[in-house]
Amino acid sequence: MSRIRGPRILFAALVVLVIAGLYGAAGLRHPAAAAGAPRTPAVDVPVSSAVYACAAPGYAGPTAASLAIAAVPGSAPAGSVQVTRLVPGGSATTGPVLATVTQPGLLHISAVRPAPALPKSLRAGQPGSSPKVTTVAGRGGVIVTASGAMAQGLAAEQVSAGQPTAQCGAPSTSSWFIGPGQATAGNIEIYLINTDSAPANAQVTATTDLTKGGPLLDNADNGITVPPHSMVTQSLTGLVQSSKVLALQVSTSVGRVVAAVRESKNGTDNGSWLPVSQPPARSLVIAGIPHTSGSPKLFIAVPGGGTAAVKVTAVTQRGSYQPTGGTNIGLLGPTSYQIPLPSLGGVAGALKLTSSAPIVAGVELPGGPAGAPGVMAATAAPVQEQGVLAGSPAGQAGTAEVVLSAPGKAATVRIAVGTAATAVSAEAGVVVQVKAGGSVIVPVHAPAGHRGAPLTVLVSPVSGSGPVYAGWAVSAGGKLRLVQPVPSALTSVPLPPVQVVLSAVAP
Repeated sequence: MSRIRGPRILFAALVVLVIAGLYGAAGLRHPAAAAGAPRTPAVDVPVSSAVYACAAPGYAGPTAASLAIAAVPGSAPAGSVQVTRLVPGGSATTGPVLATVTQPGLLHISAVRPAPALPKSLRAGQPGSSPKVTTVAGRGGVIVTASGAMAQGLAAEQVSAGQPTAQCGAPSTSSWFIGPGQATAGNIEIYLINTDSAPANAQVTATTDLTKGGPLLDNADNGITVPPHSMVTQSLTGLVQSSKVLALQVSTSVGRVVAAVRESKNGTDNGSWLPVSQPPARSLVIAGIPHTSGSPKLFIAVPGGGTAAVKVTAVTQRGSYQPTGGTNIGLLGPTSYQIPLPSLGGVAGALKLTSSAPIVAGVELPGGPAGAPGVMAATAAPVQEQGVLAGSPAGQAGTAEVVLSAPGKAATVRIAVGTAATAVSAEAGVVVQVKAGGSVIVPVHAPAGHRGAPLTVLVSPVSGSGPVYAGWAVSAGGKLRLVQPVPSALTSVPLPPVQVVLSAVAP
């Protein structure tokens, strides 16, 4: 035993000496690793690629939709966008190329012809966990793949009859929606798009005002296979009958998907697409609420168990205050609720919600396209670096306005517009001051000589500005048609600092 133990101790000592020497050399090369040394600052890395998908172009509902694309890059010199058709049933490779865009800063509108009818073999569908839910292959839909300058500050929107209807979404492992239930929206359909080259497995969890015992669909038994580069759809109408409020989470156990939800009063109209909501949180902001006639309805879902104590603060053009009925709201989960707020009729701005438990929320406003139960305004994140809107209407197609809100510190924002012929530039925009706790409405006007042309809108917080939440409100014929959060369209992403640390040595 002693003959073996001695060499082992000597070998261990040599290993420690070698590691110590290496660590000392690493410390000389990496000063940040030494105790008390400053950390390496974060580095901004330019965005070099982006992927989005939209369900409507090519066919979804009674009429097909066009695609509006705009990119406002930072430093990239060149790039391109390819719009490809989805492949029914799936394919390891992308579908046919429908359009190629190479001019950053300019708005591009691409018409998408209806996709061929689905073959009989794809119309049968795959059964779901409930006999009332069947998953079938989707017809139509496109993937937007961008590189270089066209990936930076990219926005893609589906457009119908000159009006935007929904933002194209980025692939995700979790997406949330909230809106009217089946009692108001007779038809509720969910669209799942896989932009990758391998199959994805998705789950849908539905919570309504009738689900006091728990969600209707559970992650454990609702696996949905989404083939690569394809779309599948589900009708949830039979499952959520008589519900007044519906909250949905789409998550994946394998891969990622772009999720979209369409609601309509009947099957003959387009209806409307629900905007994606922020995930459950204790503090949320519903942005972009314009002046409207009629009373808004607040929708809140408590996904978890227990009780959520909720307080509502209206962030308006006249400052912030608690509206009547907006305090001491006690909600029991897991359930969804509809809360009328008649005191906020005609009030524009944003709603800030604070809760003792994580919640999902949205506001229903009167209006919407033909067949829509109303217009949903969703929770939003503050605009980081810039927000880009593609296909904003002007002239006979409709009007648009940007609603800016600063629930905390005062904000300073620059707003600029561009067209298919004139590139959008932040330097050419107007500067808007938003007081702390207040909101400002900014009408969107076409530049001189381009009246009636569809627009790109650029929303850029100025350096030093407080957090600003922005929403896009679109009207036509004197009727509100759409409210969407203004998404951040980054040109670069910060990478966290790296620090070399020797945490452990094991013999």
